[in-house]
Amino acid sequence: MTPTSPSRTRGVARQILKQVGNSLIVLWGAATVAFFAQLLLPGDRATVILNIRAGQPQQRTADELAPIVDEFGLDRPVLVQYVDYLRGLVVGDFGTSYQQFRPVTEVIGEQLGATVILSLVAIAIAWVLMVVWITLTAGRGPRVGAVGTGVDVVAAGLPHYWLGIILLLVFALGLRWFPVIGGSEPIGIVLPALTLAIPLAGFMSQATRTEFERALDQPFVVTARMRGLSDLRVRLTHVLRHAVLPAVTLSGWALGATLSGAVVVESIFSRPGIGSVLVKAVDAHDLPVVVGIVTLVAVFYVLVNLLVDIAYLILDPRLKTS
Repeated sequence: MTPTSPSRTRGVARQILKQVGNSLIVLWGAATVAFFAQLLLPGDRATVILNIRAGQPQQRTADELAPIVDEFGLDRPVLVQYVDYLRGLVVGDFGTSYQQFRPVTEVIGEQLGATVILSLVAIAIAWVLMVVWITLTAGRGPRVGAVGTGVDVVAAGLPHYWLGIILLLVFALGLRWFPVIGGSEPIGIVLPALTLAIPLAGFMSQATRTEFERALDQPFVVTARMRGLSDLRVRLTHVLRHAVLPAVTLSGWALGATLSGAVVVESIFSRPGIGSVLVKAVDAHDLPVVVGIVTLVAVFYVLVNLLVDIAYLILDPRLKTS
């Protein structure tokens, strides 16, 4: 152990605590915005809740609204409601669904698995697409490099809703290779996953291409080629592992991004998941479910990025000064 090890350890610990503190502030901000957004919506909340439960929008009397006001504590000061709301989030209580009369955690939990699986499959496909495309185009000369960079930019900028509709029209309705409405069958996840994966692959390729081309100029590449290794093998076994660090970093961000993107994709392909739950909740003005999903996505974003930052600080303490 070097003399500077204790100071480096303290520095890393301080940075980890700082990252945790920043993450908590972000989560608090997201939760606060979600809470006060409910208060800014037009109309009386008690009336909205009762009309959702009754399935018939109309004016309500004070006597009709009294049980709803008492059940949800709507007559309490806003600050008290806000504190109770935050206290509930800390213990995983997002409230009760206006429409389904069930805890929001139960409503979301039933569909969360399908969305997580879709996100993980999309990230895996994005990695395959990125590796193949970078290996084929990086360091191949100015013309091929320009084409590769152009495709990266275009792919990264494709909107999920547009890409999903195009894939649906071409491969499901036109060629009939895939089902129009995705269900629980494995083949049904291909088009939704591609819709999420293609923009993600373009984004990761942008971050990886420069590092890949820089690694191609390193002495170990010349040594590997002098040993008789093929160009493809050199790229896959030597260059790639030195160039994928930016993509590894983005994979943490990608999990949160695909979870939020799944909201759109699941609606396009009629897949189960929190996306379809969110759309139905918005249509029904079921605010606790909407707030629960928005908060959950924010938690995924923050938690995954926090873990990536902590891993970097542990692996490379020099980052504590950056």
